[in-house]
Amino acid sequence: MLQLNNVETFYGGIQALKGIDVSVEKGEIVTLIGSNGAGKSTTLKSISGLTKVKTGNIVYKGSDITNKPAHETTLLGIAHVPEGRRIFPRLSVKENLLMGAFSVKSRQVIEERMERAFHYFPKLKDRLEQKGGTMSGGEQQMLAIGRALMMSPDLLMLDEPSMGLAPIIVEQIFEIIKELNGEGITILLVEQNAYQALQVADRGYVIQTGEIKLKGNGHDLITNDEVREAYLA
Repeated sequence: MLQLNNVETFYGGIQALKGIDVSVEKGEIVTLIGSNGAGKSTTLKSISGLTKVKTGNIVYKGSDITNKPAHETTLLGIAHVPEGRRIFPRLSVKENLLMGAFSVKSRQVIEERMERAFHYFPKLKDRLEQKGGTMSGGEQQMLAIGRALMMSPDLLMLDEPSMGLAPIIVEQIFEIIKELNGEGITILLVEQNAYQALQVADRGYVIQTGEIKLKGNGHDLITNDEVREAYLA
């Protein structure tokens, strides 16, 4: 479904990605783990068109999408839930969800997608008129994922969905990730909670200072001594 080939990305004169190769097959959960500043978020931004790729290319469903604008990658079926949720704090829950369906013209389709979001996140239905910025961190994360689901994506990219959340909410979020994947959504997951991520992932990549250092299936990486020492200790 997705292939990154020798991708290099810069922020000014600083190289953030140093020729990375990443693949995601249809129906998989693939995770990127690594420390802060390793290049995980930059990888997702490069895919979705928020950050320019200098060299290399990104192929999605057989088509080159390198440096395609973000609003166009969204229309191709790629939904990106960014680090820090990035909801619209002054808009209501309902308005935030509707922003996720900006390209949908059918009111019936919008209502069907909203009901799907409520299936995963029932709390949202009870808070439709509440301003997004007044919700708890866990509720905002639910809203951010719900907004992405309004796009009916084929590929869902999640950047640090567990950040700053209570353990019980983290468990809920990861259960929903597995459920979404079980219903056919391919997931690319960036996560500092390496143990949680590798438990649900089919495959994983370890990224350090913009380079892929290790890759393998989730179980093999969990039991890898280097990974355990660096990220699971």
